[in-house]
Amino acid sequence: MVALALALAFAAPRALHAAPLPGDNKTDAKRPEPTAEQQQMRGLDEQVQEVKSDVLSIAAELNQLEEKLVYPSGTQVALFVALAKGDQMRLDAVRLQIDGQLVAHYIYSAKELEALRKGGVQRIYVGNVASGEHKLEVLVDGKFKDGADFSRTEHFTFHKEVKPKLVELTLAGNAPIALGEW
Repeated sequence: MVALALALAFAAPRALHAAPLPGDNKTDAKRPEPTAEQQQMRGLDEQVQEVKSDVLSIAAELNQLEEKLVYPSGTQVALFVALAKGDQMRLDAVRLQIDGQLVAHYIYSAKELEALRKGGVQRIYVGNVASGEHKLEVLVDGKFKDGADFSRTEHFTFHKEVKPKLVELTLAGNAPIALGEW
């Protein structure tokens, strides 16, 4: 008899539920247990998310390896473009040739020009060149602040060693193009 009373005492609180009152948001309706099919779908969804994460990680690693293979550091040259501080020319386009071969031709949007005016630097070209002396030709097209068109071509020589070469071209409307090496 005591065992029956104890069993009912412990079983009764689990079986009793308060009836929800109108407007009472605190009572939670008991959710049915997920079916085996729903649990399996959740498990598959988690596996798919893990696979996606792994694929993205592998893709990032492959991109890094590809860059190392395509542009080995011993032959790599990178060219950057910046505007002289405070210059108000409207940069329309830049064309670059290394040793007579066109390597970059870029036409600037208004947003890109604004970013350059705020001190931004654009990596316009990354490629491979052999060690030694190289000729760089820079052609700049744009407009002066008063609206007059201008086109300027300048020639430079740079020396490439057996390490990465970083070259900055600083453009200004009324001044020569400045070549800087990092």
